[in-house]
Amino acid sequence: MDPRAASAPRIGSRRVPPLGRVRLRTLVLVRWVAIAGQTAAVLYVHFGLGFAFQLLPTLGAIAISAVLNAVLMFDRPQAGRLDDRAAGAVLAYDVMQLSSLLYFTGGLQNPFSVLLVAPVAVAAASLSRAMTIALGALALLFATLLAFWHAPLPWAPPGLELPLSFQVGVWIAVATTIGFVAAYVAMLSAEARQLSDAYSAAQALLAREQRMNAVGGLAAAAAHELGTPLATIAVVAKEIARDVPEGDLKADAELLLAETMRCRDILARLAAKPEGGGPEGDPFPRPALSTLLKEIAGRYARDVPVVHLARFAGDTEPTIARTPETVQALGTLVENAATFARARVDILVFSDEETVGIDICDDGPGFSPEILGRLGEPYVSTRVGDGEHMGLGIFIANTLLSRTGGAVSWENRREGGARVSVRWPKAALG
Repeated sequence: MDPRAASAPRIGSRRVPPLGRVRLRTLVLVRWVAIAGQTAAVLYVHFGLGFAFQLLPTLGAIAISAVLNAVLMFDRPQAGRLDDRAAGAVLAYDVMQLSSLLYFTGGLQNPFSVLLVAPVAVAAASLSRAMTIALGALALLFATLLAFWHAPLPWAPPGLELPLSFQVGVWIAVATTIGFVAAYVAMLSAEARQLSDAYSAAQALLAREQRMNAVGGLAAAAAHELGTPLATIAVVAKEIARDVPEGDLKADAELLLAETMRCRDILARLAAKPEGGGPEGDPFPRPALSTLLKEIAGRYARDVPVVHLARFAGDTEPTIARTPETVQALGTLVENAATFARARVDILVFSDEETVGIDICDDGPGFSPEILGRLGEPYVSTRVGDGEHMGLGIFIANTLLSRTGGAVSWENRREGGARVSVRWPKAALG
């Protein structure tokens, strides 16, 4: 099964077909360029070089492509995207049309036979693996037929008869080029799509963190605005409770006063620390680095104890901006360490004259040696003893920290467990 189909989104239990990756406008434009190039080449070879091959059938094949391209251009919206089958059908026609031109112009003896690779390369970049294999097989089939059946080229006297070994060599070259180009382009396209999907996930996660910050700012604003009317209610309730005689009304007034004070306490907590933290509405937008890590550890690492250590050059601890990128990235690293730790997580914060650093160490199974050098790439997901973690989250954390000027590295500790190191130049933290 094609991995792109496996990753298609679902609505309930129904899988939603993935959106086509090929725009019709692109295929139409490329085909117009091909038609212009084919026409120019055919006319130049016939009239300029004097090769008297079958001109009318050759131009007829080109004319059919032009008519079909015009139909596609005016019959369908150009901004639309073709699904896998439709795009495969268009490219399959291109293979057959090019093969017909080669049939009338010498078969594999024609230097332009290498163009059979082009439709397969386009399929490898845009279509599913199955469709790419099908188009590659179709191109190889026509290349094989053209090696044995084709109209001869009318060479000037005494003529030129290419040996069979040369034609077999051309066929092998075309087949090898189709296989190599298709495989290479497919791998590059898969990596590009993987990076694009991972960046989209990182942007979505960052947008969520920013929305949380906005909610925290609104909560702080609401707490501030509601403080004045609640104070007025508290004063009135206190006066009523003092002036009325003992009885049900006095009890109600005292209850009203107690609930008012409770509301004021809740609003005071909201105003003091907005949910999620952040620059907007945060009274401490640049906390000390160890303070921010303690806050993050309390949020993300709840199953194992986290031990904080510090070593600073000078008397002043470095501070860091409490941005959504920093909170999300460091939270992911701390949460991952807590997930795999057996007993504890150690966080060392340190600085010297030029560098500020964090080491997050756990006593878990460590990183798998096979993927240690690839950590930070999207969808690399293997730790020793567990294959369901360390995937997209580490890529997102690495990406977000790089945006703050930081660099992340990973290693296994000699005493067991893993170490994740983050380093910033002091100038990057401001």
